[in-house]
Amino acid sequence: MKKRSLISLLEDSFLSMKDAIDAEINHTYMAFDTAYIARLKNETLSMRAICEVLNADAVFIQKINALAPHAQPNSLLLKAEHFLISDLINAYRTNLEAETERSRFTLAYFYDVLRNGHFADENAVQTLNKLAASEAFRTHLQKIITDNTIAPATAEHAYFVLPTLSQMKHNKRQEMADKTTQFLQLAFNDRAKVDSRLTVQNPVASKAGNSNISNFPEGDTLQKVLEELHALVGLDAVKKDVSELINLLEIQKKRTAEGLKNIEVTLHTVFLGPPGTGKTSVARLLSRIYKHLGFLSQGQLYETDREGLIAGYVGQTATKVDQAVNQSLGGVLFVDEAYALTQNAFGNDYGAEAVNTLLKRMEDHREDFAVVVAGYTEPMHLFIDSNPGLRSRFNRFFHFDHFTPQQLLQIFESFCKDSDFTLTDDAREKLSDTFDLLYSKKDEGFGNARVVRNLFEKCVQHQANRIIKLKKIGPKVLRTFTEEDIPEPKQTEQQVFMKNNQPES
Repeated sequence: MKKRSLISLLEDSFLSMKDAIDAEINHTYMAFDTAYIARLKNETLSMRAICEVLNADAVFIQKINALAPHAQPNSLLLKAEHFLISDLINAYRTNLEAETERSRFTLAYFYDVLRNGHFADENAVQTLNKLAASEAFRTHLQKIITDNTIAPATAEHAYFVLPTLSQMKHNKRQEMADKTTQFLQLAFNDRAKVDSRLTVQNPVASKAGNSNISNFPEGDTLQKVLEELHALVGLDAVKKDVSELINLLEIQKKRTAEGLKNIEVTLHTVFLGPPGTGKTSVARLLSRIYKHLGFLSQGQLYETDREGLIAGYVGQTATKVDQAVNQSLGGVLFVDEAYALTQNAFGNDYGAEAVNTLLKRMEDHREDFAVVVAGYTEPMHLFIDSNPGLRSRFNRFFHFDHFTPQQLLQIFESFCKDSDFTLTDDAREKLSDTFDLLYSKKDEGFGNARVVRNLFEKCVQHQANRIIKLKKIGPKVLRTFTEEDIPEPKQTEQQVFMKNNQPES
């Protein structure tokens, strides 16, 4: 019988304990809000998708199970999520000095999704906050930690998933490293300590504390950056905007060299558009462009959002903003969904504190610091208009459009190329029908490339289920997606737009 999830079990018992807990707990703030639970849902969905891909990889499953002491010739092999939960628990343990109600809830949420497929109701945020603060929750969570920690076969293997992926040079290793680090940052904010064994050593170096801070690849040049920019699918308007900005900055340099006066050119930029359209990728390229043109000294990118800038008490928020800015000096601070800074969910002034602190630091370091704020078009316009300081500093807007069906197919084919897959003509036609349907139903929240990534991983799973039954599995079979591997367009539409539980009209 399937185990009941920790959160759902405690939600039932919580009803009978509610009065006692209300008397026991006197919160002046909530440890997490509805937006935070929505972020947990997105992150855990991504982790589940990675686990599905890994579970279809027989070599990976054999290798990782060999690291566990239970491994015997005829024993039942554990799945990727079993090992991943153990890894997350061990990573969590290294941060116990920073443990809070939010961190405990985060671990429980990841466990419930990965192990039980249970998503806590984000609309019950007040109940969940009180639940996470209860002694019963702590007791049950401790049992989960004890029961789901896998002891390694040898002492040097404290973690399982990422070391195995790295040993195999698996194409999921960087994504898994990023997701594991994101789990810790969600749970512990800037206090998170990330074990070096949970990172991937790349040619691009990283600063401690944020996996999204990166220096330049070796031998990087402006020409290489521009080639990367123009290799991105679509984004014609953005590419034109970047090209025109480069022209302006180049002429500014030449005027300065000739002793001529220049107008002040702001590097601060607003990225407008739906998710999955390449805003973060372009921000990384833009930071390198600024460096190559001599307008920034370092050119690194530091990525954050509301949770990374706003704390639970007045006064702490300024400290968090200062930390983010200090990591970004000489480079770019990228604030995703920046409009959330001024969404006053708890009736406090922490968002205003974050904005005012950021504006002051932008002024103090205007010679060697750039900020890129990003998010949906209308909320971002409201955000910029909410403060005169924002209006005066952000007057450059890049517009990111939804990808067309043809571009979505191009993105899918790029995933295939990167992972050694090919498409039959029938499979390509079915994908084309799928993207036509999704594009016709899109709304502002349509995930674009993220949707394509999820569909690609679903196809990998379908292909594995199909070919595992074959007597002879050669390289061509392993590399080929057939029509059978592509989900039905209507099924994909239902999953993307969350209609799978609604009756047909």
